[in-house]
Amino acid sequence: MIRVLLVDDQSLLRMGFRLILEAESDIEVVGEAGDGATGVRMAAALEPDVVMMDVRMPTMDGIAATAAILDAQPACKILILTTFDVDQYLYAGLKAGASGFLLKDAPPTALLAAIRTVADGEAVLAPTATRRLIDQFMPLLPEPDRQARRDTVLNALTDRERTVFAGLAAGRSNREIAGDLEVSEGTVKIHVGRILSKLDLRDRVQAVVLAYESGLITPGN
Repeated sequence: MIRVLLVDDQSLLRMGFRLILEAESDIEVVGEAGDGATGVRMAAALEPDVVMMDVRMPTMDGIAATAAILDAQPACKILILTTFDVDQYLYAGLKAGASGFLLKDAPPTALLAAIRTVADGEAVLAPTATRRLIDQFMPLLPEPDRQARRDTVLNALTDRERTVFAGLAAGRSNREIAGDLEVSEGTVKIHVGRILSKLDLRDRVQAVVLAYESGLITPGN
């Protein structure tokens, strides 16, 4: 059973999400919060598997709440909800450790798939949205910082791990990477685990962010 906490300041949206989620046999809504601070307290008390987190809320916004929850509960998965596919908050949310983001007007099937995906340790980040996100924020990163990140990646990984890392950055699944390399999906999973450990990353989303920050992947490629 996937235990979900809803954190959004709009009660009607929370009600709609709850109705969708509770119709599923493998998902349980364990609580609702109307602001980030309450969400942090409820996450500590309820220990949900997934938190559906709004960004713009009173008292504490979703970015600060995401950081606070993951600091106390690293195994928890945060799925950021937003009205816009790219805004100034999303990059900060991903850097804070969120496992992805989803538009609030996404169809129910996409919502359910996203929750199951992040609960399973994968990431939810649409490639088109990733590109717009990177186009907007990467020019703000100074070149010396980008070079330092690039050196960190190249020095830490083996040649095969760099190849797998490039697949992660392109948003490819373990199965797709395995097909490209003609190895088993289990082998790719082992490589991914080693990459995340070596680079001190929580999940695949942070791997994508680092790939662009380091300049190993550039917007438009």
